Amino acid sequence: MTMNVLGYAVQSSKDALAPHRFERREPRANDVTIEILYCGVCHSDLHQARNDWGNSIYPMVPGHEIIGRVIGVGPEVTRFKPGDPVGVGCMVDSCQHCPACEQGLEQYCEDHHTLTYNDLDRHDRMPTFGGYSEKIVVSDPFVLKIPEGLDLAGAAPLLCAGITTWSPLRHWRVGKGSRVAVIGLGGLGHMALKLARAMGADVSLFTRSPGKEQDARRLGAHNIVFSTDEGQMAAVKGQFDLIIDTVPYAHDLNPYLPTLSLNGTLVLVGYLGGLEPVLNTVPLILGRKSVAGSVIGGIAETQEMLDFCGQHGIASDIELIEIQGINEAYERMLESDVKYRFVIDLASLKA
Repeated sequence: MTMNVLGYAVQSSKDALAPHRFERREPRANDVTIEILYCGVCHSDLHQARNDWGNSIYPMVPGHEIIGRVIGVGPEVTRFKPGDPVGVGCMVDSCQHCPACEQGLEQYCEDHHTLTYNDLDRHDRMPTFGGYSEKIVVSDPFVLKIPEGLDLAGAAPLLCAGITTWSPLRHWRVGKGSRVAVIGLGGLGHMALKLARAMGADVSLFTRSPGKEQDARRLGAHNIVFSTDEGQMAAVKGQFDLIIDTVPYAHDLNPYLPTLSLNGTLVLVGYLGGLEPVLNTVPLILGRKSVAGSVIGGIAETQEMLDFCGQHGIASDIELIEIQGINEAYERMLESDVKYRFVIDLASLKA
């Protein structure tokens, strides 16, 4: 028997989000049923709602930074019980047997991981709907434990913004003595600063905007570099082992390449699409430097990140909103008018 759920959906790329009732699947033996308490608002929610990437399925209920409480478990579920605080991120399933999945890298599943929304369930082909809603049903392996003491609302963006920046920090083995720079101070950038600092790195922020110094230092930056100042850029030539580029729109990477150290890597986590102008390969070749990409993280990696955040008291800086204000939040997000992530209080859905 399917489950009738209330959420907020968009019916086409031109429509605003509005209340919408829809059907979730009947829970299977390995499913966890979750009452959603909070859901972060990711920039990709806006892109998908407005079909900016050309793959949107309507009606769409966005939301993949989900925090909730377990209200039911299938007979095969042993890790969770009703009342447990849990999280659900960008994926709710994968093939579980390809080389990527066997390495715990479900985000690179060769048979396409199943997205939390704007996708089809790989078993029954029902549409997946996200966290701007009352409840969600997710298979046990894709449900995450929330450490005791972690602020639940502030933990929501960890399921996307947090893991998107944690994954490259871990893959490139950032630790004490590492020199890390972050391009852009937004939802992703502010998490990158917090996590890199807690991992023991020397942390810098690249920014084009004056007035961000105080906030950047509060969030973990030791240094601020204005990327439009040629003198400041020259002063950090050859300095960074890893640069995490969180900028969500097309921009020139060339000014940053000389600031990489020997064997250094600039990793793109914020932008999907073509790059212009063409990369200057001279600094790459002469310093064995790399430009790479990374997307979210696997389930084990995400749990590791949550546990680390619990140990270090790290959560996202958020503005809590009622769901009735989601369309205004989208417009403000386009203007970068949030510090640093909107989170929906789903109690407002019942108001």
